[in-house]
Formats: sequence, structure tokens, C-alpha cells
Amino acid sequence: MGRIVGAAIVSHHPGLMQCEEFRRAMGAGEDSDLIAGYARLRKKIEAVKPHAIIVLDSHWFTTGYHLVDGAARYKGIYVSDEMPWYLNGVHFDYRGHPQLAQAIEAVSREQGGYNRVINHPLLERQYATVNLVKHLNLEHNDTPVVSVSSCQNCEWPHFLKSGEAIGEAIRRSDLDVVLLASGALSHKFNGIDWQPNHPRLFHESNVSSRENIESDKGALEFMASGRHDQILDRWQDEYRLKPWEAYGAHYLQMLGAMGGRECRWKGEALSAYENARGTGNIHVWFQP
Repeated sequence: MGRIVGAAIVSHHPGLMQCEEFRRAMGAGEDSDLIAGYARLRKKIEAVKPHAIIVLDSHWFTTGYHLVDGAARYKGIYVSDEMPWYLNGVHFDYRGHPQLAQAIEAVSREQGGYNRVINHPLLERQYATVNLVKHLNLEHNDTPVVSVSSCQNCEWPHFLKSGEAIGEAIRRSDLDVVLLASGALSHKFNGIDWQPNHPRLFHESNVSSRENIESDKGALEFMASGRHDQILDRWQDEYRLKPWEAYGAHYLQMLGAMGGRECRWKGEALSAYENARGTGNIHVWFQP
């Protein structure tokens, strides 16, 4: 019987892919704690020895289905269409897990859901996946990675249902799997002419608004105590309206796989809560 042996909300923001010298310049001499947080997350993943990793990719927007990438291998050079002046020339070469992808679709069809496998050799990668593959050394340890999209014409309960099918497919397998919800919490960008409130750009006071900071931290407190039900109770009237990145698809799919409203997995912060162009970013680890 397969198991989810760990899960995490993980920041992927492009600034983390710049060289340390430039990051320290942005940080008034200090590096982002999200970089050290990646090392902490690597240790957590190594300790549970997963057979595969599922990345719930908040940048892979699709229409009509939650797509599950079912290729056997991914190899190429990534150039971001969003920030190509520095996020470019990123070589990647990592394994997929076609059998797990197919199993997710099979369970979803059985349950009346909308997860579907795609396997196209020219399908572009998204940096919400590529950045994690690089920072977590998933190429070097040859861990298979399966990316799942955020279907943009869904309501938030559809993301929970997508996650339910993912969780059931894992349970029916013989795999130990780690889920990585790749994305931010509140995701409102500061304007292009915005002036920072703190010289260290990563500092939380540079997040887009005090209201968003307080809301993000409230959600993190619920995660720390394992009260995901309290987050769901506030979803429509609070977190959906901020909004979270991809309207929270990455978190909701992860939570659906972990048991949804009944899940009581407690979140351990593996980094400081930080700003990235106004968005609220953090790494949080969950383990049963």
C-alpha cells in the first residue's frame, strides 16, 4: 500500500534562481532564508526516502482539466517568458513517473473528477517545477517527478477533489510519495514604481499589504496546529479573495490528497516568511 510520507508548501519565486551575490544585494547583505530553507527541506525529503515526488505547479495553468504530466523523462533548457532577462538558460534533466500519472487519471475518472494525463514531447516546463527540481537536487538523486497543473476554470472544491484522486492513487500503489505544493500564499504584486518599506527586499514588511501579512500569518498558525479545517472555513471569504497564488490550487490539491477537512498534519516552518515583489512566501513541511 502506498503512502504520502511528507508534503510541503514551497516557494519557487524567480529571485531565488539568481546568484548569491545578487540575492545578497537585494537583501542588504543577507541572503534569502528561503535558500537555507531549501537545504532544510532537502534533509526532510531525504529522511523519508520517497519513490516519487508530485509537484502541484501553481504556474501551469490549464483549462478544462487538471493535467498530470506523464512523460518518462524531461530534458531541455528553460527560459522564462515572464522574466527572461535573468531566468534563462536553466538546463534540466530529470525522470518522470508515467505509471503514477496514469494511476491518478484512472482514479479521477472513477470518481468523476477532472485529472487527465498529458504526454507531449514539446510541452514546456514551468519554473514552479523547474526551480524546485534544481534547488532540491532532484536531478542528482534521480527521484521521479510528476507535475500537476492548476485548472483555471475551477472552483476551489474542485482542487480538493483533484487532490483526493491523487491521494487515492498513491494509496493503491506501492509508492512512498512526497507532495510539493509549489507556490506562495497571498499573491498580490507591488506596483512597478513601488518603493520598499525595508532595505532588505525579502523582509516581510515589503509584502503588498499589512492585511495580507496578517492573513498569511493567521493561515500559518492554523497550519502549525494542524487545523486545516479552519482554513477551509475561511477560504471563500478570506484566502480566495486575497488571493493566494493560483487561487490556492497548490495548497488545496495537497490538502485533498492528505485527507481534506479531516487532515490534522501539523506544519513546521522551514524558512522565514518573506516578501517577493509583494507576495508572501515560505516553506512549510507536513508529515503524518
